[in-house]
Amino acid sequence: MYLLIPAAGMGRRMGSSRNKLLLSLLGQPLLAWTLKAAEASQSITWIGIMGQLYDFDEFKAIAESLKLTKPLQFIQGGETRQDSVYNGLQGLPERADRVLIHDGARCLASPELFDRCAAELLHCQGLIAAIPVKDTIKVVNEQHLITDTPNRQYLWAAQTPQGFEVELLKRCHQYGREQGWQVTDDAALLEKCEIPVKIVEGEETNLKVTTPVDLAIAEFILRQRLMLSCS
Repeated sequence: MYLLIPAAGMGRRMGSSRNKLLLSLLGQPLLAWTLKAAEASQSITWIGIMGQLYDFDEFKAIAESLKLTKPLQFIQGGETRQDSVYNGLQGLPERADRVLIHDGARCLASPELFDRCAAELLHCQGLIAAIPVKDTIKVVNEQHLITDTPNRQYLWAAQTPQGFEVELLKRCHQYGREQGWQVTDDAALLEKCEIPVKIVEGEETNLKVTTPVDLAIAEFILRQRLMLSCS
């Protein structure tokens, strides 16, 4: 299984002037934790990281410190996540027929989640990790007045990894560029092309580190994991 990691963003909501994946979490950059999970996955055999050129030296230093055994390639990212994934798809080895895409900021995803998604992707064209929504969701208008309360039985919160047949995703990305679509995840491109996307149950702890509060929660979760592994 091939893995692409979008890592080209900045940490504006984190209040950081640098790439948030370089911020420290228990003494290691966020990106290091993501890469360690990918390295421990039994399914993943190749890793591509899409980033900005000015971050590559630090990214390479992180990878070298981890002594990764799997091939790792650095691919120039774009202005948006959508652009970065498009570039990443062009950088895949020609033999790649299926790919997982995982946000670098979801640094708590387990190797087992990667492996479950990889196994399920052998039987479908596209999938995403997601978890059932616990909260009651309100749809509001521009005046912040509630217009609808959807049944949460049918609501799931999208995560990554998301997995797809490579050629199918390439076609959807190309068509999306031609149509001027702006999406926040790759599954949305398939949805717009009316291609079914399957849900694979994700992990409650697979949060995306976006704000300082997220970073504090991630630290708590990791400390708990380390305590359990030592007990």
